Amino acid sequence: MSDEVASPGKTEFRRLEQYRDRWSSFDNETGLIEISDKPNVEELKAIELFEGFDDRFLEKISPDISIARWSEGSVLFEEGTYIDLAFYVLEGEVEVFVEGVGAEATGNRPIFDLSRTVIGTVAADSSKTAVGGGTALMRKATRVAPTRITFLSTMDFDLPEGVAARLGKGELIGEIGSMSGWPQSVTARTASECRLVQIKVAALRLMKRKSKTLKARLDQLYRERSLAVQLKSTPLFQGCTEVFVEALKENVELVSCEPDEKIVTSGEPADCLYLVRSGFVKLTQGFADGEIAVSYLSKGMTLGEVEFVVEDLDNWQSTAKSVEYAELVKIPRAVVEQLVQNQPEIADQLWRTATDRIREAGFARRNVAAAEFTEVALRTGLVQGNSILAIDLNACTRCDDCVRACAATHEGRPRFVREGNKYGNLLVAKSCYHCRDPVCLVGCPTGAIHRSGVGEVVAVDEEVCIGCSNCANNCPYDAIVMHETGSAWPEDMIPTGLRGRDRAVASKCDLCEDTGHGPACVSNCPQGCAFRIGSLEEFQALLSGDV
Repeated sequence: MSDEVASPGKTEFRRLEQYRDRWSSFDNETGLIEISDKPNVEELKAIELFEGFDDRFLEKISPDISIARWSEGSVLFEEGTYIDLAFYVLEGEVEVFVEGVGAEATGNRPIFDLSRTVIGTVAADSSKTAVGGGTALMRKATRVAPTRITFLSTMDFDLPEGVAARLGKGELIGEIGSMSGWPQSVTARTASECRLVQIKVAALRLMKRKSKTLKARLDQLYRERSLAVQLKSTPLFQGCTEVFVEALKENVELVSCEPDEKIVTSGEPADCLYLVRSGFVKLTQGFADGEIAVSYLSKGMTLGEVEFVVEDLDNWQSTAKSVEYAELVKIPRAVVEQLVQNQPEIADQLWRTATDRIREAGFARRNVAAAEFTEVALRTGLVQGNSILAIDLNACTRCDDCVRACAATHEGRPRFVREGNKYGNLLVAKSCYHCRDPVCLVGCPTGAIHRSGVGEVVAVDEEVCIGCSNCANNCPYDAIVMHETGSAWPEDMIPTGLRGRDRAVASKCDLCEDTGHGPACVSNCPQGCAFRIGSLEEFQALLSGDV
């Protein structure tokens, strides 16, 4: 064999190019001094965090790891962001703090499906307003013009306003948000010149799965830093006291699931209550010679309330599996019993939720087509959508007024394509779903693609988009396209590699948020056959002709 070093493969080369895009997308004030390309195995083995992993594993994850040096006073990440990085401090100190803007103002709150997680008046006031033939999310967030390109990252931390914490050598930062998909609650900046290991979520998940020691460490950090905050944010525990939640967090188990991992099995003893922290969980029951999907759970929802509240029902009534990666909180049955004694209102909520679960299961068993649709919706991502564009093909005349109205609203550039998957008489157009957990936000180097208000619009700020295509590549539904602007990047552009090149920007549906009216695709359909759908229940109602 030749001693010549093999050149990197196409996939590895593309990853290295993505790193260069991600970490050079700053102006001269960001404080990033230098960043490595893919570290080799020996470099990783010299770092305490990677001790105990074999050479083959380290080589596998190395394309998702980089080592960077930052100057003192550099802002590493900001509040309310979603991204896919964790940071390990090699040298120096990082200061984390709350900037003093409330969660209600910043939109820094978790996204729940209010129609399925909140009982009573909250669900009725879910901020969804009927527009045209369907549903649109109308609340607007204040837009602030950017003054410079800012690096955004991720973290979960429970800090009161005005109090800062310093994290030094050996500390891990950002792993909670990167794996759970919750919005972040602090800003972080370097308190001295720092050298940081930066780990993408794909590598972090593999490390956690392979090392029980690392999993225990990550779980302990989560329990100390963020568990109480996230429990208080969930619909079930929103009204509970600080003392109650603090006691609760010490008596739960943290569960991380791989895609299609079985969580509970029908017929086995039910000894706990699960709370879904992130991801989706599919519930199935035996039917004929197989099984059917009777329901699904998403962020903030519980599993086990039926078995808990119904007397003498000691076994799981459904089998539960994770759809993709999922994070859950497992509360032992004895702890739930004690909690209910101390907080009687929780028992009421569990009863109401149990009633809904029983009703959903019964409906699915009587309507096999609906159960099959739930299965498809979980597989294709429809459950993610806050605002899905659906067109009734029985009424559509293919006039394309919806597309023309979209183009007229957006300077001649339509933001969707009138084609896509068909379900019965409905066409789901290739238009942004405005997902509850949008993966397109992960990896944007400038924060150009962002959530413009909780539960509302995922939008692109073209002023700070550098056309790197990360969001378009990440979107599973082909809802983002790169648009040539017809202009070139200026000669003073940062990063310098863009200077003089044709300028492209990411283009996607923004629900016409800046126009003062609802989505033009819906309001300009002459047949009234375009709908904006915010839940599977609305979708199924359209399929059955109930609206």
